[in-house]
Amino acid sequence: MTQNSRRVFLKGLSLSTVAALVSPSLLFPRESEAKTAAPAGSGSDWKITGSHWGAIRARVAGGKVVEVKAFEFDKYPTEMIQGIIGLIYSPSRIRYPMVRLDWLKKRHLSDTTQRGDNRFVRVTWDQALDLFYSELERIQTSYGPWAMHTGLVGWRQTGQFHTCGNHMLRAINMHGHTISTAGDYSTGAGQVILPYVLGSTEVYSQGTSWEIILKESKTVIFWASDPVKNLQVGWNCETHESFAYLEQLKNKIAKKEIRVISIDPVRSKTQNYLGCEKQYVNPLTDVALMMGLAHTLYTEKLHDQKFLDSYTLGFEKFLPYLLGQGSDKTAKTPEWAEKICGVKAQQIRELARLMASGRTQLIFGWAVQRQQHGEQPYWMGAVLAAMLGQIGLPGGGISYAHHYSSIGVPSSGAAMPGSFPLNLDPGKKPKYTNTDYKGYSPMIPCARAIDALLEPGKVIDYNGQKVKLPPYKMAIYSGCNQWHRQQDRNRMKKAFHRLETVVAVDFTWTATCRFADIVLPACTQFERNDIDAYGSYSGRGVIAMQKLVDPLFSSKTDFEIFRGLTQRFGRDKEYSRNMNEMQWLEFLYENCRKENDKKFPMPPFKEFWAKGFVLFPAGKPWVRHADFREDAELNALGTPSGFIEIFSRKIASYNYADCPGHPVWMEKSERSHGGPNSKRFPLWMQSAHPDKRLHSQMCDSEPMRATYAIQGREPLFMSPEDARQRGIKHGDLVRVFNDRGQALVGAHVSSDFPKGVVRLQEGAWYGPTGPEIGALDTYGDPNTMTQDIGSSRLAQAISANTCVVEVEKYKGKAPAVTAFGGPTEVMPE
Repeated sequence: MTQNSRRVFLKGLSLSTVAALVSPSLLFPRESEAKTAAPAGSGSDWKITGSHWGAIRARVAGGKVVEVKAFEFDKYPTEMIQGIIGLIYSPSRIRYPMVRLDWLKKRHLSDTTQRGDNRFVRVTWDQALDLFYSELERIQTSYGPWAMHTGLVGWRQTGQFHTCGNHMLRAINMHGHTISTAGDYSTGAGQVILPYVLGSTEVYSQGTSWEIILKESKTVIFWASDPVKNLQVGWNCETHESFAYLEQLKNKIAKKEIRVISIDPVRSKTQNYLGCEKQYVNPLTDVALMMGLAHTLYTEKLHDQKFLDSYTLGFEKFLPYLLGQGSDKTAKTPEWAEKICGVKAQQIRELARLMASGRTQLIFGWAVQRQQHGEQPYWMGAVLAAMLGQIGLPGGGISYAHHYSSIGVPSSGAAMPGSFPLNLDPGKKPKYTNTDYKGYSPMIPCARAIDALLEPGKVIDYNGQKVKLPPYKMAIYSGCNQWHRQQDRNRMKKAFHRLETVVAVDFTWTATCRFADIVLPACTQFERNDIDAYGSYSGRGVIAMQKLVDPLFSSKTDFEIFRGLTQRFGRDKEYSRNMNEMQWLEFLYENCRKENDKKFPMPPFKEFWAKGFVLFPAGKPWVRHADFREDAELNALGTPSGFIEIFSRKIASYNYADCPGHPVWMEKSERSHGGPNSKRFPLWMQSAHPDKRLHSQMCDSEPMRATYAIQGREPLFMSPEDARQRGIKHGDLVRVFNDRGQALVGAHVSSDFPKGVVRLQEGAWYGPTGPEIGALDTYGDPNTMTQDIGSSRLAQAISANTCVVEVEKYKGKAPAVTAFGGPTEVMPE
């Protein structure tokens, strides 16, 4: 395969093409805006920068970004880099500081039911920051720390210095104490259950190197994992090196040198690319299938009892449940599993025998744990791997992360740059030292942030603790789109009615900004200087993020915004440590250079900045859990016992009915294919990570959105049979709905989807017809329909994929899409 054929990115857009796709006023600002949108230089110039989508070189002409191309080291770039121009010049850019009309008139006594009506008043930066600061003062003096919530846990723009969450937290921490959150939305159930089972979160851990998997594995199973789709993006600047290994895997499959099976209700992008086998399973029933596999392994004596005896604890307590000798008196046979998961009993037995016949690498995705009882598939997956006895062997065992940030590419071992500090400097105290939370918990599980507003004071279980939900009065979101990641939009509306003040700092008019009171315009990462790790896990180098253009309109860097805020209470010099942007970059780089000095020599900062990057040698192949297998006592796991825990005494002591001491199959509150609520709403709605954006990032890029939208709406993928039964054709507008909400979307009919399964990709921007409860979403946010319930009392994580809906062809005149563009700018009355 030639290098050119590998390059999947689109040809560079010309300036005239961009001008046709985005608002002219953004490319050619009004005279009054000329100063804030002034070009960084004239003429034509190529600059280098990094992003979640990879490193790029951008051509700047006349102060505008007119073309982008992939960094020459990136041999498998994603087409999403061509959405960057549309992101910079998006009609949805926040141009000026804005304040919601009624809040400006009445402040914290405003009519909060008007949140989301999109009426804002333009104010100056000084006015906006004064209002922001006065609210911080009011909350701390009128209530105390329990009333202030700093929303975080988001995929911030890349860059180690301009990391928005750190800037917000450092500034707010200098003022006073707040309510924080625990966990995240991506892996909420997995990161809580796996430390009990395997001793670490696993979901963010480096995995066995692809080189070893390709050499040693006889069978690879992608269980609800779609790396070809998800590896297009990374937490830091992505290298896309994993795609070289996936290409090799594809060739090995074609030569029948390795057997690869995708276990998934749908035909994934990975399966289509690899040309591998597919094993269908009914949605949300993976644990039942795993139980049938485990029953076969045990009853046919295919399991590794020696491994179980040497490296695990609790198998003997799990076994009665598996064999039907427990309280439910039901053996988890393949026949039992077939009735639930839809896989024939004989197929289950054949799959178990295949897995036991040679080295088998299990690779799980994250979507399978974003469901009610989401802890169970990860726990049971570990039990299967333990029964096979291959954990710690080359080409065997289990991974929960090979679809993320090029995990599986060996790490160079080089140190990466540090970041802007989020905590106070040693010896420093906040302006307000009050730590009286009035009995409320200072931390809440992130997915229960809405519960705290709707059920204030309620005591919930969380990971062995009791959490009393605080009815916070003010929320601050910086580079964090809360109205994308949380479930059940109409429930969120009710909750946001109870907030007195909401502040949002972002570069584009997300739904979070539309439902805020004070909106501050940050610039994009392409309008500032920074540095970043090149390869989140591979550590292949350090990339310079050279400013492409000056900040558009009145936008500022997060550093400037929060330095301005801290100036209002005399802490700005402490906040910035008396350093400017370039001084910080040199400081972070030189510290990294010092750490790498002996093994990985790096040039001085000025040389690095002029060149734009420094690369390190590739790392050595590595096997996850190999050290544990070699000596389980010397290299004990982080579990309470140090061993793999099939039965967890600690979890059992919590007495959680929805998460007992060993893995179990539990029915969901709703499920398609004959499950609860399937008669009224027969279709399972999967809200998977999107293919052509990063969560909600780049949804506002018109050139990229034009490559997949249908009649200007988010596509709803559905099977030909389901479409035919409903009189729907490809390209039709359809209404997807359930009792929680409704959205207008475009039908994308595809044979990749089986009967009873639809997909609405998460990250689609929310655009309701109005702020009222139950309003039709005009673009296609799946969280308009998803339910906001905890995975269990253990993790309290999201259950977005436990969701059933119905779809019908839309009749009548369709409302305009309201998700994009700016607010209605009004004059104060």
